[in-house]
Amino acid sequence: MESAMDYHTARALLEWQVELGATEAILDAPVNRYEAPAQKPKPQAEAPVVPVKKPEVDPVQVARSLAQAAGDLAALKSALESFDHCDLKRGAQSLVFSDGNAEAKLMIIGEAPGRDEDREGRPFVGRAGHLLDRMLAAIELSRGSESPQDSVYITNILPWRPPQNRDPKPDEIAMLMPFVQRHVELANPDILVLMGNIACQGVLGKRGITRLRGEWAEAFGKPALPMFHPAYLLRSPHAKREAWADLLELKSRLRDKE
Repeated sequence: MESAMDYHTARALLEWQVELGATEAILDAPVNRYEAPAQKPKPQAEAPVVPVKKPEVDPVQVARSLAQAAGDLAALKSALESFDHCDLKRGAQSLVFSDGNAEAKLMIIGEAPGRDEDREGRPFVGRAGHLLDRMLAAIELSRGSESPQDSVYITNILPWRPPQNRDPKPDEIAMLMPFVQRHVELANPDILVLMGNIACQGVLGKRGITRLRGEWAEAFGKPALPMFHPAYLLRSPHAKREAWADLLELKSRLRDKE
């Protein structure tokens, strides 16, 4: 029976193998390094996740539902404040709803708020508003009058200011028109004045104010008179003659309604 190898001999043999380049211990059984490793089973493919398509929201239909549900002007203003489908709302300081006497026989529909209107929250202020007030005073009307016959009620196609005072886009006009229509229904004036191209585009579906002005039309079941916007008159003083003729025509029609 062979005696066990002593410690010093075993260590000397191990150091000798290390000097020869041995890097790992020899196993009890030989290993074939050329044999391909066993294939690991492929993980079972997971079923693809099918995204759930959310129903698309129609802003015009939402606006129509909110507007029709409003029973008075205060409720209509609240409905506009809760309408979140128009991006103009995010960049505006104020909701510009109306000004003047809501019981007035004459209702003026303008285009969109400018910088001054956005700051004050009222339509037709600043230079254009001051000119409008002088135009109305020329035919004995005032937005501050308490008499329905002598006062006016004013709103806009859009209640929020477009950035850099750009023209409203067609989709912005379309989604806010249900509120305009309901505004007219609730105020129930005898006559409408459509001031500027945007107002005519929204209410009548037409542009070309130089061609449309002074020609009576019908809108929301009311007689409607297209007129130059005061901002246009400030840029084009030569058009004030036509604007004066339109004011006289408006005054005559209002007398006929008395």
